[in-house]
Amino acid sequence: MSVSRRHFFYGTLLAGAVPTAGFGSSASLKHMGYQSPNEKLNIAAIGAGGKGRSDITGCATENIVAMADPDALQARQMFTTHEKAAKYTDFRKMLDKEERNIDAVIVSTPDFMHAAASLAAMERGKHVYCQKPLTRTIWEARALTAAAAKYNVATQMGNQGYSNEGSRQCAEMIWSGAIGNVTEVHAWTNRPIWPQGLTALPAPEKVPDTMEWDTWLGVANERPYSKEYAPFKWRGWFDFGCGALGDMACHILGAPNMALMLGAPTSVECIMQEGKSEFTFPKKSIIRFDFPARGAMPPVKIFWYDGMVAPPPRPSGIPDTELLGDLPRATGSQPHQGQPIGEVFDPSKPIATTAPAPRPNGSLFVGDKGFLTTGTYGENTRLVPVERMNDFKLPPALLTRSPGHYRDWIRAAKGGDPACSNFSIAGPFTEWILLGVIALRTEGKIEWDSAKMKITNNSEANKLVKPFIRKGWKIG
Repeated sequence: MSVSRRHFFYGTLLAGAVPTAGFGSSASLKHMGYQSPNEKLNIAAIGAGGKGRSDITGCATENIVAMADPDALQARQMFTTHEKAAKYTDFRKMLDKEERNIDAVIVSTPDFMHAAASLAAMERGKHVYCQKPLTRTIWEARALTAAAAKYNVATQMGNQGYSNEGSRQCAEMIWSGAIGNVTEVHAWTNRPIWPQGLTALPAPEKVPDTMEWDTWLGVANERPYSKEYAPFKWRGWFDFGCGALGDMACHILGAPNMALMLGAPTSVECIMQEGKSEFTFPKKSIIRFDFPARGAMPPVKIFWYDGMVAPPPRPSGIPDTELLGDLPRATGSQPHQGQPIGEVFDPSKPIATTAPAPRPNGSLFVGDKGFLTTGTYGENTRLVPVERMNDFKLPPALLTRSPGHYRDWIRAAKGGDPACSNFSIAGPFTEWILLGVIALRTEGKIEWDSAKMKITNNSEANKLVKPFIRKGWKIG
């Protein structure tokens, strides 16, 4: 682009926005007596099984001093690995008894407990790394955003793609005008890989001897135990999780959120679902989000496809042989374990030349001058048709590069730059994804007033903005 074009674009759209949208407010350990950023943090983990295992491992450069998990069987590996750490079943007791020994907290519980655990930690002045989606409801997401600012703590949501080089390249390519004005994004996933579309509640079962079921239920309504809820299948149930959107949208839609500076949509609608249920998310769905113009950027439609309903629409100009989204992994490569994959597209490496099956996850940006696609975590960002990459020169870097998703948060907690997906970013991002969750439970389009945090055209849908909180528990 010409100098005048660059000045106009960045001057009017990005002036003051890149630092705010990418980094947020800073935090420091100095008030707790730390003299050097090389000092190790004392970290506690709320949730030590499941995703908690990789989250704790990702922060193992620091001191893991305490862990809380109501499921001893799932937590056994981390309890054994960190044998000197204090062990609890109830995170509230851990925070009360270990408060003086804790600097920061990892929250790796099921979605419905993210807010209660994160707020309890932030209210005590602890830095928080919370798994995605940040919360189960919009009200909770906004509460966490406000609390992070109020208590001036370092935060990070566990959507590793925000630390990926490809996500930053995607944003910079879009901002440079590589595909012109983006008016549509299509994003897809093979999730759910757990049961959804169920038409009846499971039969009660005996609670395992290794589990405190009442503690696991936390803020959720009381119900009998079933292995159809825990430890793995909770994500598909309305009361516990956010379905395929909660699992993958904070990853796959991270690059669009960053590149297009999306803010809040004005309306959201589920335009197709298969297996609608009273209790769980559907087997498959397509959701449309409509965002207004943002500075120099035009209105944009975001389409979300889960359950691999069908391959995303393939615009004219993209050959049927072209792979979109994820690229096949190299032989012997390791699966994603919590850190950004970091794969940068290499145009010298051959890709599919025969009609490919749909890749499991990815996104496609549709501009008025071309197309761009990314993988699950923003990796392998490339123009399509891919031959356009042969002579393409990446634009100058505008965004700070991440040292790694966990390291980004740890650095922020020691007084460094705020993490790339801190709650000032992750909160609003999670809010608009959760509107899609509500749309799955609502007939017709929902109209959203972000300033008032209100669905304006459907009072029943608006009730889903806030969570249920069981007696004896609190959120904030």
